[in-house]
Amino acid sequence: MKLASYLHQGVRSYGIVTPNGIIDLGRRLGHRFADLKALLSGDALSLAREYLGAAADLATAGVSFLPVIEHPGKILCVGMNYAEKRREFNELNPAPTLFVRFADSQTGHGAPILKPSRSVEFDYEGELAVIIGRDGEDIPADRALSHVAGYSCYMDGSARDWQHTWFTAGKNWRQTGAFGPCMTTADDIPDPHVLGIRTWLNGRKVQDDNTGSMIHRVAELIEYISTFTRLHAGDVIITGSPGGVGKKRTPPLFMHAGDCIEVEIDLIGRLSNRVIDADTAPAAESYVANAAS
Repeated sequence: MKLASYLHQGVRSYGIVTPNGIIDLGRRLGHRFADLKALLSGDALSLAREYLGAAADLATAGVSFLPVIEHPGKILCVGMNYAEKRREFNELNPAPTLFVRFADSQTGHGAPILKPSRSVEFDYEGELAVIIGRDGEDIPADRALSHVAGYSCYMDGSARDWQHTWFTAGKNWRQTGAFGPCMTTADDIPDPHVLGIRTWLNGRKVQDDNTGSMIHRVAELIEYISTFTRLHAGDVIITGSPGGVGKKRTPPLFMHAGDCIEVEIDLIGRLSNRVIDADTAPAAESYVANAAS
């Protein structure tokens, strides 16, 4: 089952994405669960599945996609988690590299990504996002995947010239993290380490790997992270980017206004966004640009 968050005719909602359109769960379950995060917190995926056979209510092209989880309590990001990426950056530390991304730095599928005006090294990173579906702490690896609600695509836009010896400043500019278009529930992806993951910049394939190349796997990451912070339904773990990033190319390859950046992961879908300059976007620029635009 694929679930998405979106805006339709000025109303926020969420629903099941099917080949024929979207089954609007907000209309059916919104009185109990205001958004997708609330649905997960209420352990109500089984209720959503009851509507799988319903006729679509909305055309996919008629909605504006929001980040899959619009307001996660935590977004925990993993760096240097693919073998090729570690070689590119000469990373030798065996422990997981972690940093945080804030919820207000996100944008949805089809919406603009804003290139920070103070960066000349705005880089792409296609990643697998893990959405937590069940609370827990000190979660052992052999039970960790039972805490996962599903998986999505993430484009972790990085202002490299603001990272220096720490990552947070380079990762939290407004509308630089694209999340979507949907979440594929974990029952449809029993093994998250058999998925092809690819990134395109203006139609040129710039990253091409498989999630089986992760150094620290999803279950291990959940075990590690849950030792120092309690995970809650709706929290997101972004599991790292393969090699091929622009910073390490010769010459370097960075994103600029007018570029199209896309991330595709097997069994999940293809996340697509257009880059615009942040200093040309209104201060209140929203991540709800029409997905069809």
